[in-house]
Amino acid sequence: MSDHYRKLENAYLLAPINAFYKPSISVGEAKATISIALRQELWHAAFAVHGSVYFKMLDDAAFFAANSLVEDRFVLTASFNIYLTRPVAEGTIRSEGTVTSRSRRLILAEARLFDDQDREIGRGSGSFMPSRIPLGPDIGYRLSSEGDA
Repeated sequence: MSDHYRKLENAYLLAPINAFYKPSISVGEAKATISIALRQELWHAAFAVHGSVYFKMLDDAAFFAANSLVEDRFVLTASFNIYLTRPVAEGTIRSEGTVTSRSRRLILAEARLFDDQDREIGRGSGSFMPSRIPLGPDIGYRLSSEGDA
């Protein structure tokens, strides 16, 4: 297991927004998987999960698949398109991101979102670019044993 992947996972889990979502993450070479247990706080007025949760899950999985290939810089989402194909209200959802293409300055990745019966409920694709932000302990990019995790 690569320290780079574990440090990316830790940075993700330490991001303040994820205190609300409570996700789990696994990063590998050119891939990432993220899961969250659904709860009513994530619903829209019609009692199903809000589309912003779909976007977050898809973008995050594609983003970390892309960042798995960049070991010195934080990548940024340049564009992202999503398709919401099935509503869901309960259970656990899982997004799986994979890199589809890479050049020196641009990484293309896609992600698929599944319910806990392995039915696809959404998909997306985006472009990602290395930023000027270095990967370092100040953004949580460290091993759990090196700080608070």
